[in-house]
Amino acid sequence: MFDGPGRKFLHVGCGPARKPSVGPGLQPEDWREIRLDIDPAVRPDIVASILDMSIVPDASVDAVYSSHNIEHLYPHEVPIALAEFLRVLKPTGFLLLTCPDLQSICRLVVEDKLDLPAYVSPAGPIAPHDVLYGHRPQLAAGNLFMAHRTGFTLKTMIDTMRAAGFRSMAGQQREDTFALWVMATKSPTPEEELGNLAKEHFPS
Repeated sequence: MFDGPGRKFLHVGCGPARKPSVGPGLQPEDWREIRLDIDPAVRPDIVASILDMSIVPDASVDAVYSSHNIEHLYPHEVPIALAEFLRVLKPTGFLLLTCPDLQSICRLVVEDKLDLPAYVSPAGPIAPHDVLYGHRPQLAAGNLFMAHRTGFTLKTMIDTMRAAGFRSMAGQQREDTFALWVMATKSPTPEEELGNLAKEHFPS
């Protein structure tokens, strides 16, 4: 799975198979997706928790893609997951992570819009309440693993990545979807190169 030519990215917390759900820079055919999820029902390549990816060899992938799963961890678990992401990356590899942006969503809370739709996702209308605590229809259906247990601003996410051992970071706030996008590299990366990498992989 980890051998062979071409670039490989580990899609953690992948959910059902649909490569279009990943960042734009990972769409080209020369990127091979390896899907990892804790839920065997979504038929991932690897069934595992992001807290223990020991089945994935050290320095075996060119990128890790994490979309809206870090917020489902407890705060003390976040460094464990980030250490696992760092471990499986090749020296030239990077982590592309997106998660809720508490700073932008809290502006709506201050405006007393806690339960008003902030935007519409493929799962339906999303209110600040859903961003802060987890998607209520999913929770009501019994999917309590979808609860949100921690959160970040752009600064705290970058600080947390730096503390985990990532060397260079670039971030973006997407106020249309109240999301953070952060690019973090395993090795020191010149600012211009990091900026180009972020431009390639962040949504436009």
